[in-house]
Parts: sequence; C-alpha cells; structure tokens
Amino acid sequence: MFLFFDFEYKYFTFVLFRQVVIFILYSIKIHTNIDNQLYMNKNFIEKNPDTLDPCPVTYCMGMIGGKWKPIILFLISKGANRFGILQRGIEGISKQMLTKQLRELESDGILERIIYPEIPPRVEYFVTEKGKSLYPIIDRMRLWGEEHLRATT
Repeated sequence: MFLFFDFEYKYFTFVLFRQVVIFILYSIKIHTNIDNQLYMNKNFIEKNPDTLDPCPVTYCMGMIGGKWKPIILFLISKGANRFGILQRGIEGISKQMLTKQLRELESDGILERIIYPEIPPRVEYFVTEKGKSLYPIIDRMRLWGEEHLRATT
C-alpha cells in the first residue's frame, strides 16, 4: 500500500511540475510574440517611445523585412526606379502588393516618390539618405546569397 501511494505522489508531482513548466514556456512564447508584434508596429513605438525598449533587429525587420522589400530596394539601387520596371523585375509580385510595399517604404522614409507633371504621368522612386544607409545590409544579403547559392549548386 505504501509503495502504491508513493508512486501516485511522485507521479502527481511529476505531472504538476510538467504542467508548470509547460505553462511558463507557453507564457514566455506568448509574451515574446506580443512584444515582437508591438515592436514591429512602428506607429505604437512612435506614439509611446518610453513604454518599450524595442529590439533593434526587430525594428529593422519591421522596416525592410518581408519577401519583397529587400528585392525592391536592391532593384531601385541598381536604377530600376519605375513601377513597370520593378514589376517586371520581381517575378511573382502582384500590382497590389508592389504598390503596398512601395507605399510602406515611402511612409517609412526609405523611398521618395516623385510624380512628374506629364501626360501620361510618370512616377519614379528614389532612395532617401535613410534608405541609402540600408545599402550595406542589402549588399551583405546579396553576397551571402551568392556565396550560399554557389555552395548548393
């Protein structure tokens, strides 16, 4: 009888301990995800600068992260500064997505859009000084991609 009770007690303690560990790990994961979402919300950071100590990497990823923004910045840095040229240069991007990404980059101060008063209107995108400070990052991404692409082929 005593051995059975001892086994039940140890099993109960183990299960309780396991549940506490799972709860703590799950809480940390939720907390981290919420923090990252807040950090990447640039409007929240601008309105509440003292409430968070944002992660610089997460902030940078909020600015240029995603599937299309680094490609857009790379193409514009190489002279492809018209919407049609960008759309033809990026395989798989829709007009709506390209427009959205260009507007986000413009609102973040990375790109500048110039509309020329012609018929039909001509729109060109140029990289701002803030955007030019991202060139080393984009260039390192290109070099890393070239190096590892050669290694896999």
